[in-house]
Amino acid sequence: MQDAIPTTTFPTGKTVPVIGQGTWHMGERKASAADEAKSLRHGLDLGMTLIDTAEMYADGGAERVVAEAVKGRRGDAFIVSKVLPSNASRDGTVNACEASLKRLGTDHIDLYLLHWRGRYPLSETVEAFEALRQSGKIGAWGVSNFDPDDMEELFAVPNGGNVATNQVLYNLSRRGIEYDLLRDSQARGIPIMAYSPLDEGRLLRHPELIHIAKAHQATVAQVALAFLIRNPGVIVIPKTGMPERVRENRATVEIHLTDDDLAILDRAFPPPGRKTPLEMI
Repeated sequence: MQDAIPTTTFPTGKTVPVIGQGTWHMGERKASAADEAKSLRHGLDLGMTLIDTAEMYADGGAERVVAEAVKGRRGDAFIVSKVLPSNASRDGTVNACEASLKRLGTDHIDLYLLHWRGRYPLSETVEAFEALRQSGKIGAWGVSNFDPDDMEELFAVPNGGNVATNQVLYNLSRRGIEYDLLRDSQARGIPIMAYSPLDEGRLLRHPELIHIAKAHQATVAQVALAFLIRNPGVIVIPKTGMPERVRENRATVEIHLTDDDLAILDRAFPPPGRKTPLEMI
């Protein structure tokens, strides 16, 4: 019997598994949409209930895939979606959310994020988020690709302290957030959502990761994910359209890295020794 997936809790009190499912690049081809939805449903069956998507992904196509995946079982899923910065004015955010709700086939989004900083003042976007939350159209709101200075600016606007998460690029080869952003977020009880946790597949060929994976009778992907979720308050959202990879991601919880493993990984992927600009892709 597999270990239960560890969980983390948002400031709202909502608890989610630390291994979720991403949808970037889903919905780009009609021919694969059914298989993608089937893969997401399989993840739901395995307890990976957090599904991350965005209006930007395939111009709404990924949200339509999610709609198919959760059809008849919306209560099993915790859906995260995002508004583009070009839509993030007071009225534009509300309109974008309504459009996402329609594509997702649901009456609420559990967590709604600003995808990255844009030209609209944060106060406008937060005002819209709060209105959506109070109307029940979203359960909570957060941000994505915010560095520590962005977060401080956010906390200073009215209701900015209600931010529930920050979704950022974080993986073994991109550890810059460990210098300050991760620690600050943990201190505030704001979970970090790590996108591209396998560095778009580039980590899968690294010799040190291959060596550790063999020692654990695991896959390289499992080692890379295990490294991230060992940190309190970190949620990973690997994307796959293949059920066998979904099962592999789920089994990451069985991998327990040793101190020696972590020392090897620190040598291969040195932690940041100074503040670095937040990376994005």
